[in-house]
Formats: sequence, structure tokens, C-alpha cells
Amino acid sequence: MAMSSWFSRLRCSSKCFFNLLALRSSVSRKLVRTQTTTNSESTKNPLLFWSSSLLPIALAVSAGSLALHPQSDPSLCEASSINSRAEFVVKGSHKEVPRELIDELKAICQDNMTLDYEERYNHGKPQNSFHKAVNIPDVVVFPRSEEQVSKIVNSCDKHKVPIVPYGGATSIEGHTLSPNGGVCIDMSLMNRVKALHVEDMDVVVEPGVGWMELNEYLEPYGLFFPLDPGPGATIGGMCATRCSGSLAVRYGTMRDNVIGLKVVLANGDVVKTASRARKSAAGYDLTRLVIGSEGTLGVITEVTLRLQKIPQYSVVAMCNFPTVKDAADVAIATMLSGIQVSRVELLDEVQVRAINIANGKSLPETPTLMFEFIGTEAYSLEQTLIVQKIASEHNGSDFIFAEDPETKKELWKMRKEALWACFAMEPNFEAMISDVCVPLSCLAELISRSKQELDASELICTVIAHAGDGNFHALILFDPYNEEHRREVQRLNHFMVHTALSMEGTCTGEHGVGTGKMKYLEQELGMEALKTMKRIKAALDPNNTMNPGKLIPSHVCF
Repeated sequence: MAMSSWFSRLRCSSKCFFNLLALRSSVSRKLVRTQTTTNSESTKNPLLFWSSSLLPIALAVSAGSLALHPQSDPSLCEASSINSRAEFVVKGSHKEVPRELIDELKAICQDNMTLDYEERYNHGKPQNSFHKAVNIPDVVVFPRSEEQVSKIVNSCDKHKVPIVPYGGATSIEGHTLSPNGGVCIDMSLMNRVKALHVEDMDVVVEPGVGWMELNEYLEPYGLFFPLDPGPGATIGGMCATRCSGSLAVRYGTMRDNVIGLKVVLANGDVVKTASRARKSAAGYDLTRLVIGSEGTLGVITEVTLRLQKIPQYSVVAMCNFPTVKDAADVAIATMLSGIQVSRVELLDEVQVRAINIANGKSLPETPTLMFEFIGTEAYSLEQTLIVQKIASEHNGSDFIFAEDPETKKELWKMRKEALWACFAMEPNFEAMISDVCVPLSCLAELISRSKQELDASELICTVIAHAGDGNFHALILFDPYNEEHRREVQRLNHFMVHTALSMEGTCTGEHGVGTGKMKYLEQELGMEALKTMKRIKAALDPNNTMNPGKLIPSHVCF
């Protein structure tokens, strides 16, 4: 059943990330294009206006860059565009967009496209990221339908002009850069909930729907979508980067929560990857092929998501530790105990200090674990007491827990505000966030070794981890105009990635590859895996128009 009318009740509530703008000098994403919206469209889908007027927040950034230039023969090898370890600019080539393509796009999108420099700049230069590119998009289009996306993509393929899909602008590894210019396809106007099937516990949405808005929509039905990346992220981008979040330890990542997709391929063909059945053994798993492909294989136009029941009861607990290793050991011991926690988050003492400064709190500035337990009231409290005992056996202290809804919301709000809290310590700096993941048994060693390097650095470095699934982040503040700072950021990032890879881990647990992590893929996956990826890319995108220069290193040949 169609559910778009619900959005007429939507209000711009005071979500946590709006409050954070005071901590960082905000740079608004100014929407300067003219746009024609019919009365019927406004009535059926008020979220069109709501989402297009939001300030999409770029959550964080990472280091390193490569570029893959457009080419007629995708099997040819290219030289790397990295000049030095401190290189932050993604290089690319640029050719003028044909006038015929501009005219075709104008015919397809009418007023929902722009050549305005400021709008193109905002789409091509992530505002809170030190990932930059030598070029910006030549055109930004705002399709309203799958049919329009198909026509746009087909026209770009015909003229061999690069395409960059663009969602909530929260990805942090340079996914939405346009190093070769071309056409940026902003999916923000495709933000309808197309169908909700309450008894099947699934929902069909367009890619521009935000996960936070979706959960507001689902709440009256007692359902929710269990992935919680950064505020502002949209479902299409979450699929493209195979994201996760703090709830992944309980519900899995994006690949586990998407039932099926509709995708526009490079030639404009529309592919349905799966039925709405909860499981299927029919053919290749095209859904999982597209999830995590970062716009290099197609543009997602529809997503069918698996939903969960809102938990009957929950408890949030916190506990302090003398070292991050003690905290990590408790996270591991908790998972081995068989307790089905829904969140296990680790914050080091520097991160807690940042939270205190930003929020006027007086939390103990020691390594801290945050837990969430769900189920019935009795079961949640039983889990809490078991973990309290585990913590006491690993030097844990000040174990507290909250059952009041407002208190729980406040505690998780502080965790979600971690990045902006750090900016309270250095308002004029930028941030690099590492994103590595290791087998759970290696987490304590990874964090301990990384923490030694971070503490020895002159830069402000904090540690945050989704400790229940081995995913570790370090947030490093630095002056982007200081060469020594840039080199130190690169050095620390390299150290953590290579340490994780030495433990059979990955260079990215949830942020994706983009441009920043390409240089690590050969060590992690091997050349044969990368050649296989490039063969798939060449088969589906022979003109290499789909987000070129991302995911697959340019030196890979087949």
C-alpha cells in the first residue's frame, strides 16, 4: 500500500546533528537551482521539499587518493596518480561536455538540473572532507523517477561522459568526487516510500529516502530499519557503500538487510535483482554484487528493505576501564558469553574528554564501554547483570545503566555526536577517521598497538570502536594546510590499516573504498580478485562512465 501521505505530518524535529552545527562553523549546501514542483507532487510527497532543504553533513574523512581516467578500453592499465604519501588531491582528466548532451539532459530533467558553479562546487567538493579532486561536475541533475535516471544514464553513455551518483553527501572516502568532471546525478528528489508491507516486515523505497526519516515513518507501525550510520545518510548511498553502524553487531550490515534492488545499468537498462521473497536460490546474487559497488556498476533506483520489530524493552549501560585493552577484552568476553547485545561501543579517554567539553558533562575521562540490551524487561536486566559481572572481572568500574527513555536517548546522542564533539577541541581543524576491522579475537591487540602510536603523536587522536564486531575507528584532528600534519595523518592511517591487514582484517569495515582505500586492496584481496572485479566492471560498463576512478585501482590489468 502507498504510504507517501504520511510525510505530510513530518516535522523538522531537533535531531541531534542539527544541534551539532554550533560546534563546527557550518557550511550550508545552498540549493540555487530553480525547480518546478506540481501541486499534486507537493501534496503526495512533501518530503521532496524537506529533504532538498536539509544540510547534508559529511561525517568524516580518510586519507589517500588515486584516480582512474575515462578510457575507451577499460582493460588498459594506467599509471597511479599518487605523487607522494601526503597527496590529498584526486587527479583526473577532463573534456568538455557536448552541447548535445546538455540539451538532452535539459529535455529529460526540465528545471531540475543546474550548471550553476556554486551548486556544482558543493557537489564536487565535500565540505567537511580533505578528499578533493582537480575537477568538479560540469552538470548536476535531479531526477524524479527511474525513467529519468535511465534516460540520463543512457545519454551519458552515448556521449561517453562520466556519471557520479550522489546521495546524502555523508560518505567519507571520496565516493562522490568528480575528478573527471561529467554529470552528477543527485538522487535527493527520489525520496518516496513506495510500499510498506507490515505483515511481511519489508518496505520498498526510493534511494533518496534518509534512514532517520524512514524510521520516523515506520515507528507508528512498530517497525524500524536497524542500520544507523551517520545522520543525513540515504538508503541509496548506504547500499552503494555497504554501510553498517552501531547496530550491526545484532542485525548485520547493509548486505544482510536488503532484499532486492532495481538498478539502472550503464546503457540505461533497468535490472531487478531479486523478488520480495525473504530467501531465494535463483541465479547469481546480483543484489549483493551491487551493494558495495559504490556507483561503479549502476545507479540504484529502488530498494526493498528487511525491517525489524521495535524492541519491547531496552537497557543502556556504561562502564569505565583503566585501559582500552581492558575495555576491548570485555567486549570480546561479552560476545563469547553468547549474550545477544544490540550495541557495544568503545570510547577512549580522549573521546570522552571531547564529549565533556562539547556537552558540558563531567563523565569520567577513562576508556568507556557503552552497551545496549534489548528484549523483555526481565531478559534485558538479566543480560545487564551478566555483563556487569564480566566487566568486574576485567578491571571495570562505575558500572551504571539506564532504563528511562530520555536518559537512554541522551547517552546515545553523545555517542552519535562524537565527531563534532572532537571539533570542540580544535574548531579550525579537519578530521580523518580510520576504518579498519579485524577478527574479534584480534581487536584488543589492534586497539592497543594503535593507541600507542596515537598517544605518541602530536595530533589530537581519539578512539571509537564498534567493539562487538571488531570494527575500529581513530579520529585524528589536523591542520590541512600544515604539511607535517598531513604526513602524520597519512602515517597513522597507514599504520592502522597495515596492522589490521596483518591480522587478516580489512582496510574498511563500513566506510567503503572510494578513492582513499584503493591503494590497500591489492594487499588485502590479491591481484586475481581485483582482476575479476575489473572484468565485471568492463562487462557492465564498457565505456567506463559509471563513477570512474573509484573502488578498483587504476593499475589493475586483465
